[in-house]
Amino acid sequence: MSYYNTIKELTKIVPPSLVDFSLPRDQARIPTQASSNFITNKEQGDWAENLIFRAINETSKNFIAIKYGKSDDLVAGEDGFDTFYQEFQEELDTIGKRPDILIFKKEDFNQELGYDISHIAHQTITEYVKKAIAGIEVRSSAFLIDRYEAAMQEKTERFTQLALQARDKILNEFIDLLEHPVRKKYIPVLEAITRETLSVADFKVPGWRSSERLLQLNELFKELKKSIKEIQKRDYLSITPKVEDIKVVYKWIETFNVPHFYFQVFFDKVYGISFQQILQIIADPDKEDIIFSVEADTKNQNKTTIKINSKSGMQIAYRIDEPEHESVRKEMDRGRLLFYVTFKGGTAYLNIDELRNILGIAEEEF
Repeated sequence: MSYYNTIKELTKIVPPSLVDFSLPRDQARIPTQASSNFITNKEQGDWAENLIFRAINETSKNFIAIKYGKSDDLVAGEDGFDTFYQEFQEELDTIGKRPDILIFKKEDFNQELGYDISHIAHQTITEYVKKAIAGIEVRSSAFLIDRYEAAMQEKTERFTQLALQARDKILNEFIDLLEHPVRKKYIPVLEAITRETLSVADFKVPGWRSSERLLQLNELFKELKKSIKEIQKRDYLSITPKVEDIKVVYKWIETFNVPHFYFQVFFDKVYGISFQQILQIIADPDKEDIIFSVEADTKNQNKTTIKINSKSGMQIAYRIDEPEHESVRKEMDRGRLLFYVTFKGGTAYLNIDELRNILGIAEEEF
């Protein structure tokens, strides 16, 4: 079975409530104005893409990475951006979403086209793109994943202790109040709360105010509820394919039959996952809220985003030397000024075995 047919079969078992492949993608509105934060995020994404591009080309003897993803230095509000954006939308409907990087065997690399084909019209390079062994979508995250995980473990343990202390205090010091017929329904709820069940526990905080002790009891319930909410928040950093992107990635695979991957670049490590594994994960409802969650991304116009635990993938780079960064002043039309951050340099130290494994390359070939 071809790679495309394998992916096609997987799309049939992804719940339509999550991604409905039978429906056309939603048409995007042209952004009207860029922000400093948007440009900084774009600069960070460009840096992450270049980091992976350089790491592969500096490490492999037999494979070459080239830049392929549609990009431009124009931002919303500048002359020419509307035309660029409209052409980009038309390309999405024609061939799907270009991954940022393509990997070619050295013998298939076209020297005349060079290391950057991102600005070449898709219809002139169709057959060349089909020779690629992989397409990589590079995502960036402004976190140190090791520091984040350590902080989350400490936070979870802290709120676990606070929750169990509040539960014990209620049951030990206020049981007489809870034994009242109106309030006794809370006793089995509290007794069911353990270290193991805190991640799923829930209850309505009462509103008792008619005596000093009832007020104290009510405050303890509030503390318990607050701690449980903190424990139940997502505690992992994620690889984040937007639902709308899954459709256009599938369209690209349909067009070129080239394996597709997501690489998530943090400032200390890089993790990668195949598009095939992404579909396998989201097709399994038992993995929701364990390996992945579905959220409205407030940083991206509340677009529905699938957030997959990064460590469900492979560790592509075990260390990163952080880039240099500097502030840039950009003058827009009507004298509007934007200040943003650019990133330069940095090195990704690849985990060669994991990179080969995810791309399906034999050790002697790389």
